[in-house]
Amino acid sequence: MTKQLSSASPELPPPVEALTHAFALLGRRWSGLVLAALAKGPAGFGEVRERVPGISDRMLADRLHELAAAGLLTRTPQRSSYALTSHGDAFLIPLAALAVWAEEHLMVTPTGTGGTSRRG
Repeated sequence: MTKQLSSASPELPPPVEALTHAFALLGRRWSGLVLAALAKGPAGFGEVRERVPGISDRMLADRLHELAAAGLLTRTPQRSSYALTSHGDAFLIPLAALAVWAEEHLMVTPTGTGGTSRRG
């Protein structure tokens, strides 16, 4: 059973409402990494799990189901293979930009003193 995404407040301007919906789905743990794993092409459940180290079988099953329900990927029953739809494929552009931003602004590097510091 999956939880319904809550609808945004009617007072929000359209860009904020769109972002609210996007982050409600794509901001969930592992969602972006599952989509990124399918950027290489269609893959079976085990292949996706190998491409997303650390994800549990149950979490992966939940995320695949949610992303399919949102229209970002499809499942082909004959091989139990998952592939991005055109909507999921379109998400790879902002996902790549987010990865660049994260590397430039969020990556933590060792300081040599047992602590960490942010790059930049």
